[in-house]
Amino acid sequence: MIQRIGILGAGAWGTALAVTAQRAGRDVTLWVRRSVQAATLFARRENLLHLPGAMLDPAIRITNAIEPALDADAILVALPAQHLREHLAGLAWSGAPVVLCAKGIEKTSLKTMPEVMAGIAPGLPVAVLSGPTFAPEVAAGKPTAVVIAATDLGLAERLAVALAAASFRPYASDDPRGVALGGAAKNVLAIGCGIVLGRALGENARAALLTRGLAELARLVDAAGGRRETAMGLSGAGDLILTATSLQSRNTTLGIALGQGRPLAEILAERTSIAEGVETAPAVVALARRHGVEMPISEAVAAILQGGDIDAELRRLLARPLKREA
Repeated sequence: MIQRIGILGAGAWGTALAVTAQRAGRDVTLWVRRSVQAATLFARRENLLHLPGAMLDPAIRITNAIEPALDADAILVALPAQHLREHLAGLAWSGAPVVLCAKGIEKTSLKTMPEVMAGIAPGLPVAVLSGPTFAPEVAAGKPTAVVIAATDLGLAERLAVALAAASFRPYASDDPRGVALGGAAKNVLAIGCGIVLGRALGENARAALLTRGLAELARLVDAAGGRRETAMGLSGAGDLILTATSLQSRNTTLGIALGQGRPLAEILAERTSIAEGVETAPAVVALARRHGVEMPISEAVAAILQGGDIDAELRRLLARPLKREA
């Protein structure tokens, strides 16, 4: 039975997962990397920096030492995708399953989060948790559905039972690669939808970009070893719809600011949260090229993030040859 849950990372998502797991009746230990933040969380029982208003039950154990969080029946990793390796390498893993909750592709290796974890701790049971989730809504107990994927479907089902609560419904899947790729690519496409809004190109354009972007995402998932139907589920279509249509989205609001002409460095400098799509965009494009997949929208987003001219990228997209819908 999965009763003890360790959570690595106390950003907005890690905090929301801690609240959710405790709400599901689990014994939760939350590892906070920075000692000052750990002390504040312990004293206030509120993550003022990343998730204000979400109170942590006194039963949730808060620690600045990582070892207590590793002494668990399952470990949820809610660390930024690009920093996963540096924080997790060299730890004393107990053999408990690790659930990866970050959405990204490692830009140096083009590996998904499960592949990164497999390199860090070969043979360790690994799952992926993804889907349409805004941390404040999850922490507030608003209805949410996610997918938990592992090559061992039985493990995914056990994790789903352990984390399920009245307002938090996990579905099990045996396609962790498809789930991981969908969660990563949707952030890039959400930046694109934000650029459309910031440029005042209209709702028609956003709907077109979202739909054709989903086709790109599905092609990548299929070519890279996942299942196309996974891309149409919670971790692909579901997460893309949420992220690309709401002003709560970090990636969408970043895209809006870009579309309005603000420099990327200026936008990032004023933020305390991470928009994973910024680092993931070039990795998604490179991975697509490796597999021979066309992803013109993602390529345009990556080019704009690297300083490319927005109007020129839009003209390039609109000048593409007409073809059948697929």
